[in-house]
This record gives sequence, structure tokens and C-alpha cells, in this order.
Amino acid sequence: MARRPVKKAKADYLIQSVSRALDILEAFTVHEEELGVTELSRKLKLHKNNVFRLLATLETRGYVEQDKETGNYRLGIKAFEAGHVFLHHLGLRKQARPSLEELARRANETAYLGVLQERWVVYADMVETAHAVRVVSRLGARLPAHATALGKVQLAFKAQEELQELLGKGDLAAPTPRTLTDPARLADHLAQVAAQEYALEDEECDVGVRGVAVPIRDYTKRVVGGIGLVGPAARLSLERLEGELVPLVKTAAQQVAARLGYNLIPT
Repeated sequence: MARRPVKKAKADYLIQSVSRALDILEAFTVHEEELGVTELSRKLKLHKNNVFRLLATLETRGYVEQDKETGNYRLGIKAFEAGHVFLHHLGLRKQARPSLEELARRANETAYLGVLQERWVVYADMVETAHAVRVVSRLGARLPAHATALGKVQLAFKAQEELQELLGKGDLAAPTPRTLTDPARLADHLAQVAAQEYALEDEECDVGVRGVAVPIRDYTKRVVGGIGLVGPAARLSLERLEGELVPLVKTAAQQVAARLGYNLIPT
């Protein structure tokens, strides 16, 4: 009897040049909007000539663009368009939008939907406050999950093994002096977040910015995202966050969960 061919893992089909091009795109962050060939070469451990050729290809297709004065590169319009298509088709975003709008109206603060991606949280949708004084938009941003309310409220419900793999490597970013980076203290903090079902952000990602977030669960009871509020610390005191805004955000999260079928599960 002939043996069936062994099915290869998808990793065996990787095209190195494509993988390296994606590494370049992923090297750009909110805090590193522009990077030069030398910086990318050092960061990705690639020869400068290879980096230049990859950048030239990406630039031709519109995924990066070069600043003519500095010579540095930044993400191009095509990268934005691809991300926009992803967000448009994200089912969670569609289901969360009505509650996001209502939350922003009731709290009169900027409301966000966030989705966890490994050690990062991506701000997938937002509705801005009517206040003239507001925090710089985080829409589309990819920020350290452990430094944000939207990130922590999702990390808190990860299995311990997965959480240790994500955060136990050390080297956690510290955007402000308030950011928790010590593994033991962070683990204790996330346990508290899980127990109370909400997370606060107290100037841990940006100085002068506070926030609150609650997890969103789907029909499998799995945490699939977070919804929350972000605003100036001067307007979002810790007393206001916990007394007035936590109940509003919890209501919004429950509404989204209901649309995702969470209430259909027998208790």
C-alpha cells in the first residue's frame, strides 16, 4: 500500500524575501514613525543592501514612502488602505460600533475598541469626545498591551502559560515611569484586573492620559477584545473612572457580548 505523502507545515513554505519585507513593515511603530536604512539594518539584522532593495520594492508598491529631506522611510498609503480593509471586515468592529457610539455620548469621552495581538493592542475603532481638549487619536495605533487599559484587560484573561510566554521574555517597553515592567508585579496586577473585570490606565502609556477598559466576550465565553475610554488625566480622575465610568463601560461591553452571542450560553 502506497504511503500518503506527509503534509508539510505552513512554515515550510515561507518565502524569505516576503517574510523580510513584512519584517520591515512591522518595524514601524507609533513611537518609531520614521526609520532609516541603517536603523532597519541593525534592528532586523540584515545587510544594508538587502534592506535598501526591499524598501525600494515596497516604495514602488506604495507600502512605504521616503522623506526627501531626511532620507528616512515611513509607512505609505497602501499600508493604511490594507489596514482599513481589515478593520472594515472585522466582525467585532461592526458589532461594537453602536455601543461605542453610545458610550462616547454618555461619558462624553473618547471611546475605543481594542484587539490584542500578542504583546500589543491594536486600536481598531473609536468615537471621539465632543470636548475641545482631547488625547491625540490612537485609532490604528499598536501600543504595548501591558501599558494600556485595553491591553491589560485582555492579557488578564490569558492562560498562565501563554501569559508567561508573552511577557516572561522581559524587555517590556516602558513608555512612562509609571509603566509596570517587573514580571511579578505585573502578574499580580493582572490577577487583580481579572478579579474586578476592568482595567485602569494611570499615565502608564502616555503622561497625562488615563483610561478604563472592560473585556468583551463572544459566544464561547472567550475574551475577543476590549472596550474603553481614554482621556486627559485632568478630566479623568481615578474617582471618576471607578465611580462613574466603569459602570458605563461594563454596560457597553455587555451589549457587544450579547450581539456576539454570549448570552446564548447556558450558565
